[in-house]
Amino acid sequence: MDALRTPDERFNRLLDYPFEPNYIDVEGLRMHYVDEGPTDAKPVLMMHGEPSWSYLYRHMIPICAAAGHRVIAPDLIGFGKSDKPTNIDDYSYQQHMDWMQSFLDQTGLTDITLVCQDWGSLLGLRLAAENPDRFRAIVLGNGMLPTGDQALPKAFKIWKNFAVHSPWFPIARIIDTGSFRKLGPDEKRAYDAPFPSKKYKAGARAFPKLVPATPNDPATEANRAAWKVFEKWEKPFLTTFSNGDPVTRGGDKYVQERVPGAKDQPHVTLTGGHFLQEDSPVQFANAVNQLIARMDGAKHE
Repeated sequence: MDALRTPDERFNRLLDYPFEPNYIDVEGLRMHYVDEGPTDAKPVLMMHGEPSWSYLYRHMIPICAAAGHRVIAPDLIGFGKSDKPTNIDDYSYQQHMDWMQSFLDQTGLTDITLVCQDWGSLLGLRLAAENPDRFRAIVLGNGMLPTGDQALPKAFKIWKNFAVHSPWFPIARIIDTGSFRKLGPDEKRAYDAPFPSKKYKAGARAFPKLVPATPNDPATEANRAAWKVFEKWEKPFLTTFSNGDPVTRGGDKYVQERVPGAKDQPHVTLTGGHFLQEDSPVQFANAVNQLIARMDGAKHE
C-alpha cells in the first residue's frame, strides 16, 4: 500500500489549533490524534467525517477538556495529519473499521462518550455497536448508519457524483459551502493543509462511494447487525442535529424512535449546516458536557 505523509510544515501556526500531536501505528500507517484534558478522565471520542479532520473540533475540544474530560480526536487514515494511501481502492468501509478498531485496541479506551458526525458516525456507530462494553454514551450530530435499505437523499447523490467525477475537489470550499457561516482565509488554509496536491485526496474522494446505497452493499450486513445492537441500546443516546443539513435531515427522529437509550433524552436542534461544529461549536460542546454531567450526577444520587 503506497501512502503519502503530509509535510509537517503544512500544519504550522494553524488558527485555533494549538494541540500537541500524538501518533499511533495502525497496520503500518501512522494515525494522528489529539489527546487533551486529564489523562485519567473518562474519554470523549470526537470523530470527524468527510472531507474534514480533527481541526473541525478545534472549538469543542477545549470546552470539553475544561469540563474535566479527556478529549480524543483522531484523524482518519487519509485525512489530517494521518498517512494517506494514494490508491482510491485501498479505502473500503471495512478497512476504515479495521484501522479504527486497531486505534481503539491500542489506546485501550473505555467508558467512552462518542461524539460523531458524517462519516464519523458511519464508523463511530459501528465501533460502538461492535464494542458496546467500551462505550457509555453516544452523541450523534448530522450522521447516520445507513444499511442501503432506504433511499439516500438527492443531495447526497449529487455530492457522490461530484466526488467521484469532478476533476476539481476543493476541500476548504466544500466545508465552507456546507456551513452557515463563512470560513476565514486562515480556516480555509487549515482545511486545505492536509492535501498539498490531488495525490493526497484519494481518501477524501473514496468516502462518498463507500456509503451503503443498496441492500446488497458490502457493508450492509454488518450495519444491519449494528442496528440490532442499537435496538436494545439502553445507554444514553443523544441527537444534536442541525436545522440546515439537506443530507441528514430527519435522521435524528429516526434514531429517537429506534434506539431505547434515546427515549427521554433532551435532544437538541442546533443552528447550522452540515458542518455544525463550525456553526454551533459551543452549543454542541455544552450538550456533550451536560449529558456527561447528567450521567455522573445520576451515579452519585
